[in-house]
Amino acid sequence: MRELLTLEQYQVELLALATPPSGPESVALADAPGRVLAAPVRSAVSIPGFDNSAMDGYAVRLADVTAVPARLRVVGDVPAGSAADPWAAPGECVRIMTGAPLPTFADTVVPVEHTEPNGDWATVTSAPTRCGAHVRRAGDDIEPGTELAGSGADVTPSLLGALAGAGLVSVLVSPRPVVAVCATGDELVTDGSQLRRGQVYESNSRALAAALALHGAIPVRADPVRDDPVALAGWLDAISPRADLVVLTGGASVGDYDVVRDVLTEAGGSFRHVRIQPGKPQGWAVWKGVPVISLPGNPVSAQLSYELFVRPLLDRMLGRTQRPWFTAVAGAAWASPAGRCQIVPARLTTATDGRLTAEPAHPRGSASHMVTSLARADGYVMVDAEATTVCVGDPLRARWL
Repeated sequence: MRELLTLEQYQVELLALATPPSGPESVALADAPGRVLAAPVRSAVSIPGFDNSAMDGYAVRLADVTAVPARLRVVGDVPAGSAADPWAAPGECVRIMTGAPLPTFADTVVPVEHTEPNGDWATVTSAPTRCGAHVRRAGDDIEPGTELAGSGADVTPSLLGALAGAGLVSVLVSPRPVVAVCATGDELVTDGSQLRRGQVYESNSRALAAALALHGAIPVRADPVRDDPVALAGWLDAISPRADLVVLTGGASVGDYDVVRDVLTEAGGSFRHVRIQPGKPQGWAVWKGVPVISLPGNPVSAQLSYELFVRPLLDRMLGRTQRPWFTAVAGAAWASPAGRCQIVPARLTTATDGRLTAEPAHPRGSASHMVTSLARADGYVMVDAEATTVCVGDPLRARWL
């Protein structure tokens, strides 16, 4: 009888297979979205780089407008993007646009809605509350040398904007691992042809390849390999020189036709029973120096196993910061298998009280063959192995998909 490992024990076993990121690559900002930073990035400039107006209005001396109404002569304009620095004497002001540099003489901006313009004059009707009102000071956001993001951070659109705004034109990122993906089984059909009795359309490799690309890898998706040890070994021989990691689905259990288990065991691989549901049968090997991860063939099992085991391994290879779990509360009640940690595709929504709630995305919960359950899910939740029921309001560990 196989030893039952906990989720955490098997994760540790797999993470030991991860090779650290190789030397970083320098990429232009345009090519950086979706990549993982290989080194901290720091601002080259102050943001903002100069004192500027936060509002359309008038640049003034506070002393001129403490008593209202205050009538000031308008002696110039400073539009956004202008390098002009007009001078105004006491009792005078300059019309200014949002983002324009604050003239040297001024210490405050009066919004246009607090004035009554009249040709070359403007009457201030509401006094500013303080010196520096509606002024963005140089370096208010960041100073030169400020760290914008650390090594292991994902380059998101928001971070990309900050990098560009800080004057950076390139960043150092981790190389993208090449990950080969292949589903196994005589029953699999890929070309959309009419199914015969006993056949199913292959979906795992497409879903996993898409996930790998989204999470920073270069996926290489293969057509299914039939249940033939020679064919599988031949494919592994052919792909291993070109891959940093191989992911297989199907053939990992204890049936007579589970050739993945047989071929990888012959190569010194290990197959485990993990105390989770779905996804109990798992395995791994090293084929000619390349880690090979064997996932179950049922679609929900395969995709959730990817999230639990392959994605953390990929993150380690990329040097990515580990994703945290967060807490959601059960919005429905359901049963959970005794002694196994249940992983449930879930719809995550915000309740009226502000708490994040989770409900199974499919009436059958974590049934491993319900391929549509993940299509309906926002994330997944984990039920502890000690629990046999989930009640409304129970706290659950959760992650977004």
